[in-house]
Amino acid sequence: MTIQRDILITEVALRDGSHAIAHQYTVDQVLRVAKALGEAGVPYIEVSHGDGLGGSSLQYGLSLTDELKLIEAAVSVSGDSKVAVLVLPGIGTIEDMKEAIKLGAKMARIATHVTEADVSAQHISKAKDMGLETVGFLMMSHMAPVDKLVEQAKLMESYGADTVYMVDSAGALLPHEVRERTRALRDHLGVNVGFHGHNNLSLAMANTLAAIEEGAVRIDGSIRCLGAGAGNTQTEVLVAVLERMGIQTGIDLYKIMDTAEEVVAPILQVPQEITRDNLVLGYAGVYSSFMLHAQRAAKKFGIDSRDILIELGKLKVVGGQEDMIIDVASEMAKARN
Repeated sequence: MTIQRDILITEVALRDGSHAIAHQYTVDQVLRVAKALGEAGVPYIEVSHGDGLGGSSLQYGLSLTDELKLIEAAVSVSGDSKVAVLVLPGIGTIEDMKEAIKLGAKMARIATHVTEADVSAQHISKAKDMGLETVGFLMMSHMAPVDKLVEQAKLMESYGADTVYMVDSAGALLPHEVRERTRALRDHLGVNVGFHGHNNLSLAMANTLAAIEEGAVRIDGSIRCLGAGAGNTQTEVLVAVLERMGIQTGIDLYKIMDTAEEVVAPILQVPQEITRDNLVLGYAGVYSSFMLHAQRAAKKFGIDSRDILIELGKLKVVGGQEDMIIDVASEMAKARN
């Protein structure tokens, strides 16, 4: 298939990758990564706690470094690349966005559960009023039928979003499902369509290409797969694949490869691969950032983390309900004694 358009990539390792390293980014790490990404020509670099502005907490995980310092650091070295922030209404506030703007953030990605776009109205409209490029981010998109996804995306568009993303937070979607959803969004929206995938079923690249072929023009990637669960669509691989397809990203292939190998790889605590727990995330349709929480609960209560994740999937637990993980593990342990 010949695709006659360019693709804009947002690099999410300095936000989604925060989950993978338990939110322990240092200023020095962010400086080195953001500088290298800027030199490689990455258009957008997302920086914040894994759960967005204001996410540092006992429930979601405490950050080693104040995220505002990380944003400031990224802006200072990223050159022409624009720094983006994630905001989850109910966690991140309008005041948080104002602080990020003061430090040089240029894009806000307002994230809600796929059926709760209405809670994004104030954040999207305010972000737009404050001069930010504004993205609606519909998480756990596998949990809604196509018509509901379209309905919710149109709400975000009506609030002022420049782009609306279908977000496969669990890495649970299959390529034909991504095609159907992207096509429906493209047919019903007047703004750009984006896609954010996770690799828990080893389908992030396939799903990303399916989204692009159906009209998505804004795509997320995580360099060296540094993201929650098994990571996201691997940025340096995506750039290479798109070049093979004749699609321009504006990113220097050699430089992004070097950044992955020399700058980002040393940050990984363990290699990003599809482990049994990552696989279960995709299989059960569970929020990718739940993995470390489930592993800790499994160790505490002496049960299999996979059983916890499967039960969370049955309960249709969504992002923001991390406190349920301990409750589920505790009840499972009691039932076995």
